[in-house]
Amino acid sequence: MDIENLNPPDWRNDTVLPLNPAVKADAWAVDAACSGNPGPMEYQCIDLTTGAQVFHFGPIHGTNNIGEFLAIVHALALMEQRHIRKTIYSDSFTAITWIRKRQCKTKLEHNEKTAKLYEVIRRAENWLRTHSVHVPLIQWDTKAWGEIPADFGRK
Repeated sequence: MDIENLNPPDWRNDTVLPLNPAVKADAWAVDAACSGNPGPMEYQCIDLTTGAQVFHFGPIHGTNNIGEFLAIVHALALMEQRHIRKTIYSDSFTAITWIRKRQCKTKLEHNEKTAKLYEVIRRAENWLRTHSVHVPLIQWDTKAWGEIPADFGRK
């Protein structure tokens, strides 16, 4: 699906969004999942207007926090590339903090098994150092709104 050419409807798809006026419909939600910590990790982004998956990455050996961080950077870079300005929701306080500091502060061991992931992290950190963030990054309120729509549902 080409999300650039979608004309969002004037109504909210409440199968995607919670019935809460605090949540912006013209937004993307990101989330990560990891089987074990560390373990196989993946992340995705969901368009809250349409419910469509914007992107998916993984699995790759890593941690949930790294996946949350990379999902935000991936969303930011894609928005810039496509000239899109939307709110990004993430349920990860840690990842949002890392974004603001422009550094992934993981303690994951750097070894042969994690080398590919560390290359992705390096590229993400470099992107953050060389670009400005021009969209709202908001922490998803799971207690008030339920699970983030990008959740993998594996709890």
